[in-house]
Amino acid sequence: MLEAQATRNLPQKLTISGSGAASILPLGPMTRLSLRADADAVKALSKALGIDLPTQPLTSAEKDGRMAFWLGPDEWFLIDATGADMMALLAGVKALHSATDVSHRNTAFEVKGPQAAAAINAGCPLDLRDAAFPVGKCARTLLGKVEVIVWRKSADTFHVECWRSFSTYALGMLNEGASDAADAAA
Repeated sequence: MLEAQATRNLPQKLTISGSGAASILPLGPMTRLSLRADADAVKALSKALGIDLPTQPLTSAEKDGRMAFWLGPDEWFLIDATGADMMALLAGVKALHSATDVSHRNTAFEVKGPQAAAAINAGCPLDLRDAAFPVGKCARTLLGKVEVIVWRKSADTFHVECWRSFSTYALGMLNEGASDAADAAA
């Protein structure tokens, strides 16, 4: 049986934007999985994926271009920037789990700069100050009216993950936030 592979294009009209205080860069295609499993499956899944799935709330793990975000006691969101087929990696795992490839559903933005947190906070209720949201922390939250995953990649860089169908709205929110952050910093 032949399996068709859809082209993973960025949404139309998404370009580098923002301000001097925070820039917003649409990220290219990546492999993404929604993973559900009980605690007794974590070790086997981690071994198959080559990354230790985080088991503490609001934490993440990153290794060799692969990221794992803890979203709930039995839920992770996985991203692979190298194009690896994570579904194939999980195919041999005997432990009970559910993995769904959501690569075509999602897209992401990198929000970077000295006012990156302020740009996101223009539409997001999370406390993104360093003390409350340190490097490595991630959370599923809202950006305006859109559900997103926010991950603090470094002191001044965030990864904002959203559904592709809401990406134009999310980009507009982030652009407005970057503009407001630049005005406030001036």
